[in-house]
Amino acid sequence: MAETYSRETAGPLGSTAFEKGDARLLRSTMKRIRATVDYDGQGIGDTVVLGKLPAGAAFSHGIITASATAGATATIAIGTAASPASFRTAATFAAVDTPTMFGKSAAAAADPLTEETTVIATVAAAALPDSAAFMVVDIFYSDLS
Repeated sequence: MAETYSRETAGPLGSTAFEKGDARLLRSTMKRIRATVDYDGQGIGDTVVLGKLPAGAAFSHGIITASATAGATATIAIGTAASPASFRTAATFAAVDTPTMFGKSAAAAADPLTEETTVIATVAAAALPDSAAFMVVDIFYSDLS
């Protein structure tokens, strides 16, 4: 039976000459950015700054947990100013008190960031509710520090 290696393990485990693996991707320590976003009636096209990923960070995944739905038609995308849906495509969020993972395979497989990057949530399709409710967005990544 054939044995193959993932992109991350091919060098350090798959060659006869030892190659040190990238510590951001192999046996890395996970870090988190936490952003608690109040539902303040943010409108279509509004953005919410969730945090900054440092240069050298490798995106892993995110989790959204909300105290109430974001509404029946409001959608939320998560990404950067250059690519607003790079981590999560705009979609409704209706899971109350249920941690829900997100992440795109392209973002998870991308090379580590070359510069500090601001992560934003973008509201689309309809405004968020204006209530005492909120959502918590956790962004997980690894880096060399």
